[in-house]
Amino acid sequence: MTLIIVLLLLMGYVLIATGHLTGVNKAAIGMFLGTAGWVCYICYGTDFVMSQHPHEYVDFLAGEAPSSNAVKHYIYNEVFLNYVGRAASIVMFLLATMTIIQILDNNGCFDFISRWIRTRNSKRLLWSITFATFIISANLDNLTTATMMLIIMHGIVQNRRQRMFIGSAIVIAANCGGCFTVIGDPTGLLLWGNGAVTATAFTSYMALPAILAWVIPTMLIGRMLPDTLDAQWSPMPYRGDDTNLTPWQRVVMLFVGIGGLWFIPTFHNITKLSPFLGALCVLSVLWVINEAFNHKLMNADQMSPRRMPQALQYSSIQQMLFVMGIMLGMGVVTETGVFSDVAAWIDGNIHNLWVVGILSGLLSSLVDTFTIAISNISLYPVQESEQLHIWMDSDYMANFILNGNYWKIVAYSTAVGGCLLSVGSVSGIALMKMEHVKVGWYLKNITLKMLAGWMVGMAVLWAELTFV
Repeated sequence: MTLIIVLLLLMGYVLIATGHLTGVNKAAIGMFLGTAGWVCYICYGTDFVMSQHPHEYVDFLAGEAPSSNAVKHYIYNEVFLNYVGRAASIVMFLLATMTIIQILDNNGCFDFISRWIRTRNSKRLLWSITFATFIISANLDNLTTATMMLIIMHGIVQNRRQRMFIGSAIVIAANCGGCFTVIGDPTGLLLWGNGAVTATAFTSYMALPAILAWVIPTMLIGRMLPDTLDAQWSPMPYRGDDTNLTPWQRVVMLFVGIGGLWFIPTFHNITKLSPFLGALCVLSVLWVINEAFNHKLMNADQMSPRRMPQALQYSSIQQMLFVMGIMLGMGVVTETGVFSDVAAWIDGNIHNLWVVGILSGLLSSLVDTFTIAISNISLYPVQESEQLHIWMDSDYMANFILNGNYWKIVAYSTAVGGCLLSVGSVSGIALMKMEHVKVGWYLKNITLKMLAGWMVGMAVLWAELTFV
């Protein structure tokens, strides 16, 4: 049965990697992997439980005779729900941040970006929109940020070839911006929630490599654009009765939404509760402010229904279902003990974190950034620093303690390496759908530029982890 579960995982990798060819939705693949894996697991539940949790299962029985129902209850209550809780916490955080973006966007809080980039100068527009993408994605979900910026860019730039280059730069900025904070990308959020990293230490090491990985390919992409863009500007979007919010009210909402998310690491450190509770708290406060600022229009029933763009709404739901399915799928593989065997093989045959990081980045570009990242994270538990003395190679095992080097290398390599191909991230797939970008075009025009940024950022990260 372990072999069947592993084959399901490998089949999932292949289907996710070829989704742009087969048309099979990666969220459906992730959900099937998670569901089928746990069904297979529970069919041989006694063998798996006695292999991985023998003492805990005996304590659970409390002297009663083991039975098929008893082991199923144990798996459900003591094993399965643990992975459901971890996956749900990530999904709830994504749901909260995506809703925050929707409220802010509906109230015109991001309209300043459209005004800010009103220029036909290609360099100014490119750097303005990617800078905004980089900053916003570091604080909010990078998929939602990238999709929102692609929609803004699509309405301004008329030439399709120019949109393809600028759109690629937006995807790179979104993925690089999201990877240097613990709340900007599901991988960082997972590491933070698992107790592998702290918010301050993670950002301090990841910031410079992420900036370089964004700046270098963006600079090279800028050389592919003409000095003057084929651009036009439409009137500002209609929002029901245009909300009638004053500029300072929009600033207040933006400050509460973004500033509130900055407070989440402090909230987590003080309470030790899941970060998604902090995100829900920020969302609730923002919602109250939204109701207060728009109460006259709401009471007069003058506000038309406000819907997110269909592409953004569909991609957001798909992302949440994909994360849930993949995390459940990785959980069942972890419970078979296969990841422990793979980790032992890596330790014995590769024994080099940077080789693992480069291979992970290359795989991310082919499969998916989050899928490869969570696979790497599942290989090793977070080690207790006090127990390092029991390991023969304690220096190597120190890479897996709190704020260890391994977690930073994995987070950087998978997020940035996933930009090597357009199919490596959900933001890249959004670009492919919106601008009809082909994998061959991206490989020819963007991959080498992204490779240069990735390698420079990797070199800086190596220097930081080695000498700082």
